[in-house]
Amino acid sequence: MSSPKQPHLNGAYYGPSIPPPSKSYHRPGGGSSCNPFSCLCGCVFDLIFKILFTVLFTAGLVIFLFWLALRPINRVKFHVTDAALTQFSLNNTTTTGNTLYYNLDLNLTIRNPNKHIGIYYDSVEARAFYGGQRLTSKTLPRFYQGKKNTTELNVVLEGQSIVVNNDLLSDYNSDKGSGVYKIDVKLYLRVRFKLRDVKTPRFKPKIECDLKVPLDSNNGTASGTFETTKCGFDW
Repeated sequence: MSSPKQPHLNGAYYGPSIPPPSKSYHRPGGGSSCNPFSCLCGCVFDLIFKILFTVLFTAGLVIFLFWLALRPINRVKFHVTDAALTQFSLNNTTTTGNTLYYNLDLNLTIRNPNKHIGIYYDSVEARAFYGGQRLTSKTLPRFYQGKKNTTELNVVLEGQSIVVNNDLLSDYNSDKGSGVYKIDVKLYLRVRFKLRDVKTPRFKPKIECDLKVPLDSNNGTASGTFETTKCGFDW
């Protein structure tokens, strides 16, 4: 028995449509969307940003380390351990008016308590004031102070000064009775700090020592005893 005939197919296809082949588009001149000038600018700005960040980070770190080392508990300490006033007299002359003659001999100690920081004293100037009037000044030799070190300085402030301040006359008359004179000594410094191989820029602190100095009499004895005085400072 013969098999039944299959219906004749006319070649038509009724399944899902076949998508057309995809077309690729190419930008003329290359495959990158970044032109050379833009890429170069981006690299330069990125490099500048990294350099600035490194510099700022390093500077901040150094400042932070110095702040840790120089926080109030570790600040450098200044003391006047001894003071001798061998002359402090006010004379009136017809030519110059009132003239103050003085001779003040001081011993100072500077204590650097820091374990990792040395100090360069590039400039040290001592000035004496009395009754609001500046008497004299003296420049001391520069020096370097090592870590955890105490340095002793001797300062002699002597000379004569014409009185131009009424407060000086008032203070002199008040102190003369007790034989103890209130003299202000100030140190004007220019210092640099050294941490390992790093040195800071110069700082200009001012040290203020408010002294009460007894006057030595003619026989070499003072009218009182000088007490060690701690000096204040302003960074």
